[in-house]
Amino acid sequence: MRVVFMGTPEFSVPCLARLLEDGHEVVGVFTQPDKPKGRGKQMQAPPVKVFSEAHGLPVFQPRSMRDGEALRILTQLQPQVTVVTAFGKILPQDVLDVPQYGSINIHASLLPRYRGAAPIQWAVLSGEATSGVTSMQMDAGLDTGDMLLRAETPIGENMTAGELHDVLSELGAQVLSRTLDALQSGSLHPEKQDDALSNYAPMLTKALSPIDFTKPAAEVHNHIRGLSPWPAATLRADGKTLKVYRSVRCADRGGEPGEVICSGKRLVVSCGDGQCVELLTVQAEGKKAMCAADYLRGNPLAEGMLLNG
Repeated sequence: MRVVFMGTPEFSVPCLARLLEDGHEVVGVFTQPDKPKGRGKQMQAPPVKVFSEAHGLPVFQPRSMRDGEALRILTQLQPQVTVVTAFGKILPQDVLDVPQYGSINIHASLLPRYRGAAPIQWAVLSGEATSGVTSMQMDAGLDTGDMLLRAETPIGENMTAGELHDVLSELGAQVLSRTLDALQSGSLHPEKQDDALSNYAPMLTKALSPIDFTKPAAEVHNHIRGLSPWPAATLRADGKTLKVYRSVRCADRGGEPGEVICSGKRLVVSCGDGQCVELLTVQAEGKKAMCAADYLRGNPLAEGMLLNG
């Protein structure tokens, strides 16, 4: 099929790679403009652009999808279908309608749950036991189009959002391949979403980072793994801010919320329900991430002290 692909981050790359592996003709790739990154603010191309240029694919980076230029380019490319995976821009209806078969989105949740910008992270933050990928016939709404195909995967008790991201990225490529095969054979059966079952998954910000140890241990643990690797959960210890990337729930029993129950080779903290979490991987300001035991060797925390105090 003649395909236009729209995507931006690393998550999108396996889907684009799968289109090429399956023999589709990718006639154009739309991605976000290059952005300054790092302390030096050097302009950096998005991962989809890097992949596309390495494979000789024409790349377009419109700043707007609504000023008529994107519509003009898409019309000239004459795709049979547009595939959208984490593009990062809302597409107007006239753009969606250009291809013969419309526009198909690969969304990283089991729709209608977790519509929005951060479905992977919110599934983990909410303590879901399963997640997955849904292919969807796009409309002008926010992830509201008819569902096409889906695939599920378990979320491990200690799986981080970053780890789930990698699983769903590869799963999305499989779902895309199956969806286009079914589209060509005419065997797709679109299914309306039940709006009453939807959840909104807003974009993450650093305002979410501070850990609230007054919450139950399960919620604290989900908070830590749901924000890993970005923006990362944080706490205050001895006047310093620590990022926390990994934790586990443990059998230790504690006292006050935020109280250090065990310190030395392990860093165990009490939560609001009297149960505890063990913090496994932390990062001090200006330092690299390290296991908690290594951090404690240079920055001992007294048992009984209150974090975030």
